[in-house]
Amino acid sequence: MGIRAFTIARAVVVAGLLAVVAQPAFADARSDAKSQVEFGIKVAQNGLWKEATYRWQRAVEIDPTYAAAWNNLGIGYEHEGRFEEARKAYEKAVALDPKNILIRQNYDLFKEINDRAKRRNDR
Repeated sequence: MGIRAFTIARAVVVAGLLAVVAQPAFADARSDAKSQVEFGIKVAQNGLWKEATYRWQRAVEIDPTYAAAWNNLGIGYEHEGRFEEARKAYEKAVALDPKNILIRQNYDLFKEINDRAKRRNDR
């Protein structure tokens, strides 16, 4: 599986498995944010990464407590080469849901690849 397909698969798996029970007051915001995340996944699957990233940005604006949206935003930023922004998004996702193994794996994989690339560039 190529990096691009793997990145899309990470977004799909995480969004599909991160069902969070929202309190009634936040149900509408979470529902709206979830719709943005799902649409972002669909457009990412079609190679429209700028649109996907925009949708994930909207999702975190709508519901800043939605860890899956922050995770997918990290993936979008990573795909666009915006590595510092990706790191911050992943860190936010981990902070919001520290026990979520999928988010932790995405962040750890990002750090491993990004840190390795930095070391190569520093030579």
